[in-house]
Amino acid sequence: MTTLRFNKPFQVLTQFTDHAQRQTLADFIDVPNVYAAGRLDRDSEGLLLLTDDASLQHRIAHPDHKLSKTYWVQVDGAMDAQAIQHLQKGVMLKDGMTQAAQARIVEEPAWLWQRTPPIRVRQNISTSWLELIIREGRNRQVRRMTAAVGFPTLRLIRYAIGDISLEGLDVGHYETLSPQYIQSILPAPSSIVSKKRVSHAKKHHQSQYR
Repeated sequence: MTTLRFNKPFQVLTQFTDHAQRQTLADFIDVPNVYAAGRLDRDSEGLLLLTDDASLQHRIAHPDHKLSKTYWVQVDGAMDAQAIQHLQKGVMLKDGMTQAAQARIVEEPAWLWQRTPPIRVRQNISTSWLELIIREGRNRQVRRMTAAVGFPTLRLIRYAIGDISLEGLDVGHYETLSPQYIQSILPAPSSIVSKKRVSHAKKHHQSQYR
């Protein structure tokens, strides 16, 4: 099993080919037979996981598994406490109410790279940053959520998927993750079932001698 973590730059497609000759994963990754686990829009940046294992791809990408995704979001305007509360409780979008999210205002990350091209900043209008953690996977969900509370997204960076983050990974670079590491933080369903069976068996065995 091969699994990569990749720090996707702005305006790069999360696929390996494009008829319009736009930048794709092939411009950065030379590992064969791996595919993106989940999507990250062309105008978004940050963590993308790729694997050649279909089962792992499903566990990462499918919302049924409720794997948390952490985003760092730069928005237009000074985000306030009321908007944060709305994000935390859930906001109404065209496709329904979002689930409760973790949201907080943060300073611009010190480790952040310069985007090419940079965002368009309006004169005399401030911007702010927030950390948003969600467990859903709707199309362009984060952008629609911040817009719904009155603060359009200017820059969107996915920092983490579950316990896997961008830490120490330069933009445009990738790193191979060991199967042992992946198994420790994203155990296969069969492993989870086996652990539950072992735990149940231990409890049953102990109850016989009480």
